[in-house]
Order: sequence, then structure tokens, then C-alpha cells
Amino acid sequence: MYTLGIDSSTQSIKALVYDSQTRKAVTTVSVNFGKELPEFGSPDGFFPNADPLVRHANPLMWLAALDKVLSKLQAAFDTSKIAAIGGDGQQHGSVYLGGEWFERVASLDPASDLATQLANLFSRKTSPIWMDSSTTRQCKELEAKFGKYLQEVTGSPAIERFTLPQIMKFAHEEPAAYEATARIHLVSSFLASVLAGADAPVDTGDGAGMNVLNLKTLDWDGDICSFAAPGLLAKLPGVFKPGDTTPLKLAPYFAKYGFVPGIPVMPFTGDNPASLVGTGADKPGVAVISLGTSDVFFAAMENFKTDPNGYGHVFGNPSGGFMSLACVKNGSLAREKVRAQLGVDYKFFDETAFELTPAGNDGKRAFPYFESEITPLHPATGLDANFDWDAASDAVRVRAVIEAQVANMFERTRWIGSFDTIRVTGGASRSKGIRDTIAAIFGAKVETLEIPDSAALGGALIAARAV
Repeated sequence: MYTLGIDSSTQSIKALVYDSQTRKAVTTVSVNFGKELPEFGSPDGFFPNADPLVRHANPLMWLAALDKVLSKLQAAFDTSKIAAIGGDGQQHGSVYLGGEWFERVASLDPASDLATQLANLFSRKTSPIWMDSSTTRQCKELEAKFGKYLQEVTGSPAIERFTLPQIMKFAHEEPAAYEATARIHLVSSFLASVLAGADAPVDTGDGAGMNVLNLKTLDWDGDICSFAAPGLLAKLPGVFKPGDTTPLKLAPYFAKYGFVPGIPVMPFTGDNPASLVGTGADKPGVAVISLGTSDVFFAAMENFKTDPNGYGHVFGNPSGGFMSLACVKNGSLAREKVRAQLGVDYKFFDETAFELTPAGNDGKRAFPYFESEITPLHPATGLDANFDWDAASDAVRVRAVIEAQVANMFERTRWIGSFDTIRVTGGASRSKGIRDTIAAIFGAKVETLEIPDSAALGGALIAARAV
């Protein structure tokens, strides 16, 4: 049996076909937003902005990418053999839709593309994504109103990049546009809705990254909704709870890509909960570090507990229960910027630099604050080195950055617990130097995955639950 996992991340969208009999990925295709959809002016998956706190994307880009990746998949695999679809979206990103959404998404025309026929449905033309940190005012308002209650029931204190503060900012700054909004989706539920031709629910894994899902009741918190924005509860989708295997059905539109209409579509989750499933870490005992645009540490939780320092988060686990998570914003994009500045190739950055320098780097560390950091909070000030950066060798500078990143993650995840085994995934997991640094600092065995696209794989495994 073949199932499909779709992973819509910050910079690209991937489609992975999984064979449940051989337990292998048989086909993977992807679309890079910046390189393959340049018309949207988003080289890194979002609009460039002089304000480092503002990070928005065009939701039409995600629709164009979905069409494009499924077209690629059709050319590479007999899509009529796919029995079910699952997937994920980058967490915290939000999509705002007007009243015609419900009718239009249910009547997609295969003679046209998605971006064209859904273009005029957005009450907010751009979508704030997980990198947006422009909601300090709204977070302070939430903290003043709810205090510790917010973290106790939603799993996180008020977080700037989370969805609820973004909604509050929109309602305050553009009240007429907010009033015209009939539905607020996450990236995950938006894409699942398009695939199903129906209004999809938000699952608890992704919904917990909003600051409004009560993890004790597994439903939207009415008091938080009422405070945040007028009529918010009615604008949110339903909630899809762990253990529910009732799927949506694929819309007839996608027969143009060879799919059989009506096959199950499982409600999508967030990229991190999907990776939890895809790495086989959805049961307690193993931790995962995802080395992507951001660096993310996560693990399944036996019992609900929150980070006393407020940096870590608790989300729903698609397999039931909860998962812990800590996100460091300056991940692979920061490493790529350092590598480009030094003018070194990947082999040097991933291996040679570590062969030329001692573990510990004689205490030299440099953290890349190219984006405003969230773990811990720190403005975008560039490289923060405790040594003379310009006088050091390239090898010392590479190790200084990697050891600073890994040491920071170690310090910020002690509240989750200790782990004997850590699985690494994401593009930078290919780096031997990074893997060895993780093993040394965490004191754990580090495993890599045969299938590196863990989020897409997780989507495919979740899809299999429907059949």
C-alpha cells in the first residue's frame, strides 16, 4: 500500500510516497519557493522586510507550490496507486479567508489552477509565519490578563510568533478586514482543506502552537478567545483530536494529477509533530533534533509539564498524549550565512573544520543572531563572539558557531529531561561535524535516518492510519 505525505515548510514543499509493505520511501519530489516560484518575490520563503521582526508570506505561493509539486509527482510515480494522503505545514503560520471560502473550496475547477481560482478569497493578503516576532504588545496584553494560566492550559506563555498574538494584532490594526474574516486557518489546515475541498479541522499538534488551544480540554479556550478578538471562536475551525482516524476525502480537482478522487485525506498537523511521528519518536524515550531553517528539539512526553523558564513548549502528539519542544530560530539559514561569509565549501564546513580544531575550541564560541532569537530572547545583532572573530582561522570560526548553537540548545532543553539516544533529521543532519558536536555536548548516541524527510514521512505514516 502506498500513502503520500506532503510537507509544506518555510522554504519548500515536499511530496513523499511511502510503501508500507517495504517500509521505504519510493519517491520524493519537492518545489523550492524561492528558486522555482520567483514570481512571488520570496527567496527564502517569505517577503524580505527591512524590519527583522516582520516575516510574512503569500498564501498564493503555497497554492502554486501544491499544484507544482503534485505535477512533479505525477511525472515520477503512478499516483492512482496512492491510497491515502497526510501531511503537515510550518507551525504558527495563519491564513485569513472571507465568507466565500466555504463555497469556493468545495467547487474547485480542474480547468484552472488553485492560485487563480482562490486568489480573491483572502481577507488578509499575506500570512504571518513562525518567524514573525512583531507582536510584543499583544503578548504583554495576554500576560497581563491571564498570567500563568496561559502556559498552564495552552502549554506555552504568550509567544510573539504564535498565532493568537498575530490574530490580535490583525484585529487591532485592520478591524474591518478582521470583521470580514470568516475563517482563520493554520498553514496545515488550509492545505488540507484545499486537498479535501472542504473546511478542515486543526489538529492538536499544530493547534497547540497558537496560544489558544486548551490542552486539558483539547478544545479552544473560550475565555482566551473572548479576550483576544471579537467573535474569534466562530472564526476558528473545529479541533481534530489524537486517536481520531476519521478522514476527509480527496477533492475531484486532483484527478488531474492522476489521483483517485475520494481517497482519504487525514487532517494535517504541524511540521514538528509530523517529524515526531516520522522519526519514530512518538513514544517516550528518544529525543529528536531537527536541523532545518530553525533548530528544533522535541520529544514525546509521559506527563504534561511546562518549561519553568518559558522558552519551551508543549504540543499535542498526533499519536496521543503530548510532546515537548524547544525552537532556536537561528538554525540552518544562519549556518548558511556563516558559510557564505567565510567562502568555504560544504565539506570544509561539515567535516574539515572539525578535524583541524579541538573539541571545545579552547572556549571560543560565536552565536549567530542574524534573526531576532527566541531561545533565549535576543535582538538581531549579527555574530556574538567571545573572541577576535577576524583574527581567527576559518576552522575555528566554524566550530565556534556550531558549538555555540548546540550548547545553547542543550541548556534550553534540560527541563525536558535527559536522553541516551538523539535522532537527527533535516538538511544539516548530513554534517558529521554537527552530529559529533551534538553527541559530545548531549552525551548521547546520535542516530540519523534512512529517510531524511521526517516531516513528509510522518504525514505518510499518519495517512496510513486512515486505511
